[in-house]
Amino acid sequence: MAITTFSSGSSRSWNLPNILTLGRMLAVPFVVACLFWPDTFFMRWLALGIFIVAGITDFLDGYLARAWSQQSALGRMLDPIADKLLVSAVLLMLVANHTIASYSIWAAIIILCREILVSGLREFLAELKVPLPVSRIAKWKTVLQLVALGFLIAGSAGDYAIGGITTTGLVLLWLSALLTLYTGGDYLVAGLRHVIEE
Repeated sequence: MAITTFSSGSSRSWNLPNILTLGRMLAVPFVVACLFWPDTFFMRWLALGIFIVAGITDFLDGYLARAWSQQSALGRMLDPIADKLLVSAVLLMLVANHTIASYSIWAAIIILCREILVSGLREFLAELKVPLPVSRIAKWKTVLQLVALGFLIAGSAGDYAIGGITTTGLVLLWLSALLTLYTGGDYLVAGLRHVIEE
């Protein structure tokens, strides 16, 4: 009988932090499905619940990886991908159901364009063996984006229960878009510096 063995590198990859990151990626279609459903209070709250759990994993995976010394190449690759999938998919759905509308769509466009820009820079610089580490401000940008999207996911359901939830979410979305512009420019300058040096 054949015995399946795993290398130490493989066992490091399939640790709890990376499983949490994968869980965040798997949560994306469920949040999208809830937001795609006809606008009911129950589906809004369900989408928010799933989104909050996914957002918590964004904190936990990095914290546990550092605390337990379980950082891995797979985790470093998957974590930003999971963040971008979650943020991008939710933004698209919130525009589609008109929670984000009018001039606020520009905030969503800024955020999406920045994610594409940074992904392209990372891919290019990876070929040059140049790392592009995530800055502290970029981490705060991600937190602000998640909080803004949480308010907007609650949207009409939150407005009915409390009031002012959508407006608060849109204000936070614009603030995160401005922070996104700053961090995107920071990464672009760093990338161009390496290109010029080459």
